Amino acid sequence: MSRFLVERDGRTHLRLMEGMELSRNEALLAVVGIGFLLAVPDIARVTPLSFAVFHQGILFGIAALGLNLLLRHTELVSFGHAAFFGAGAYTAAVLASHYDVSSGLVLLAASIAVATLLALLVGYFVAGYLDIYFALLTLAFNQVLFAFVIQSQFFNYSDGLRVRPDGLNPPALFGLDLGTTAYEIVLYYFTILLLVVMLLGTWKLVNSPFGRALDAIGQDRTRARFVGIPVEKYVWIAFTLSGIYGGLAGGLFGMVQLHVRPEPVLYAFVSGEILFMAILGGVNTLAGPIVGGIVLVYLLNIARFYVEYYHALTGIVLLAVVFFLPQGILGSLPMIGSGLERRRDDPGLFLEDVKLVLGSLRKGVTRAITTVRIIIFGVN
Repeated sequence: MSRFLVERDGRTHLRLMEGMELSRNEALLAVVGIGFLLAVPDIARVTPLSFAVFHQGILFGIAALGLNLLLRHTELVSFGHAAFFGAGAYTAAVLASHYDVSSGLVLLAASIAVATLLALLVGYFVAGYLDIYFALLTLAFNQVLFAFVIQSQFFNYSDGLRVRPDGLNPPALFGLDLGTTAYEIVLYYFTILLLVVMLLGTWKLVNSPFGRALDAIGQDRTRARFVGIPVEKYVWIAFTLSGIYGGLAGGLFGMVQLHVRPEPVLYAFVSGEILFMAILGGVNTLAGPIVGGIVLVYLLNIARFYVEYYHALTGIVLLAVVFFLPQGILGSLPMIGSGLERRRDDPGLFLEDVKLVLGSLRKGVTRAITTVRIIIFGVN
């Protein structure tokens, strides 16, 4: 076998880097996914696919990827991650509007730096808390920042700021002053490059001793302390890292939109949407939050043209995922693939699979009805 192909459990795996090996199906899915991402600008020209909405979905997905670092490994739910996304976006806007910074890379670096400092500060206060207390504290910090920005003349109140250094043109990318179309395409491919780097970096992180320590903290904090893990310190670091993801995504979002307002980037519901993205795509998967970000942003931006109560549609989708796809969209693919492989190897199992699916649907409908009864009548 070559250095890139290894045998594992009787099957050939593709080795991308030391310790990172993909099965045939995983490698195929990765190639198809990256190929699709690279082809999006061309696909958008000949299909109803909205290039701008798709790009926006990837950016929110990166923020959800950072949140998922907490949710999956430390089992902490943050309702305030829009603070870091908004901090990144507003940093780019402030530097471009008030200080005429024209370099896109400088704007992005500053966005990451400010979000990192904010995450360090917030993480210091919340790292020792659990469950609902952690969630509410992060929400409180988010709302304080939102109220400060929306009432500040420096941030132009609810009207926000433009990310246009000269008031007309977008920031320069890699030293080049590009036209609108070229700017959007170059920034999109730069986003894809950063996305691949973030995914690989996240994989290395969660499979490192630090990542395993976070898993131990999520399973039992007391036991983690007994084996010598500095729990609060590790949670603080993980929280800060997740804020870096948000700052990166927010900075890119500001550069894509070229105008930043408080409601789309700092409002509490944005934090809920970022959490929804992680759950929708699959909490226990690496790329699930990205898929969830794209799907949810499409629902929020496109569904409004077809459905009057489009926010209700997102709630229905969340209920459907929780009841019928508890592992999320991407997390459910292995189960679907396993079922297809079983049917291919033994067609006689088709009836058994149908019974399992119908049983799952029946249980899902029952749980949905029970949930609705509790919400409406307050009884179980």
